[in-house]
Amino acid sequence: MHGAVAMDADAFRMSIITGSSDVLADQARAAGIEVIVEPSLRRPIDPRSDLAATERLTALFTRRKFDVVHTHTAKAGVVGRVAARRAGVPRIVHTYHGFPFHQFQSAPHRSAYVATERRLGRSTDVVLCVGAAVAAEAVRRRLASPWRVRVIGVVVDGPAALNATMSARSPLARARARAALGIGDPPAGVVGVVGRLSSQKAPEDFLTAMAMLNRPGVVGVWVGSGELADKIARLASRLTGSRVALAGERADVLDILPAFDVFALPSLYEGLPTAIVEAMICGVPVVASAVNAVCDLVIPGETGLLVAPRRPDQLAASIRYLLDSPEVASRMAAGACARVSGKYTAAALRAALTTAYLPGAEASHVAQVP
Repeated sequence: MHGAVAMDADAFRMSIITGSSDVLADQARAAGIEVIVEPSLRRPIDPRSDLAATERLTALFTRRKFDVVHTHTAKAGVVGRVAARRAGVPRIVHTYHGFPFHQFQSAPHRSAYVATERRLGRSTDVVLCVGAAVAAEAVRRRLASPWRVRVIGVVVDGPAALNATMSARSPLARARARAALGIGDPPAGVVGVVGRLSSQKAPEDFLTAMAMLNRPGVVGVWVGSGELADKIARLASRLTGSRVALAGERADVLDILPAFDVFALPSLYEGLPTAIVEAMICGVPVVASAVNAVCDLVIPGETGLLVAPRRPDQLAASIRYLLDSPEVASRMAAGACARVSGKYTAAALRAALTTAYLPGAEASHVAQVP
């Protein structure tokens, strides 16, 4: 959605094709972008609905004669690129925000994903990778020809980002953020996560880390929703020694991040997470899993701390270290803020997408399939 909104309306007529209408779809409509809801385009793998989505998207691309189809995520990347190829779309672009395969899958499962991505890569004109580490892995695994692989960033831009810079240092911003979350002023601090409640983000590991932290005065907060919401709510209610509040989906992330003394992200795999950039802009020290392009942002000891994925003991120990070492945490937060401020802008993304969409052409009708 950020990419579609960032584009020059005089050069591109953008359409977003999605499986359901949500907050991001509403924001796109408010920005004057066409949103097409295709109900057969669903997140879980379902051969029947996936086949229907492929056929319906092929018909749509043929009828609307899009110049570019740009897909995002694993499912949309498969369905959308197959449909675009069948419809004869002149230019196919795909973005890897991360990969659908990772070290915690079975070897056959992982190999099937890699083989599928390699086959799709042969008919993809440009492969955009969110973060240099993601691009390096795409090349190493031969998902596309090296000259088709490019690095792009995320967007954290505009007045909200400017106002948020190092706002965690402001007692007023912190008090307002904690009031908005309804958590009061915990005596021992707040540890927060922003991300989907999905297996990728490993919320169970966060709950385990909070239990291992074993500090009754610390409150954990998870901002975001997802398919694991009910399960995580049940597990959180059984925690002893620490309290974890589930804040649900929120549109005011930059406003509530100052509530956190430590930002944690225990993901099993990632691209270049917008949430980490936002935490850094807000001056919140970061602990994150050492996966994919997270390492582009988190430089151990300089801009945050890295832990191994699926190691809640390391996550708990690192959170404890930052809570107990406020001067060190503050130094890392300041270094991180200086590193990311002004870098991840809509203008930078617009330039990258323009190059991907227009290799010498004049204007395009682009379908983004998130």
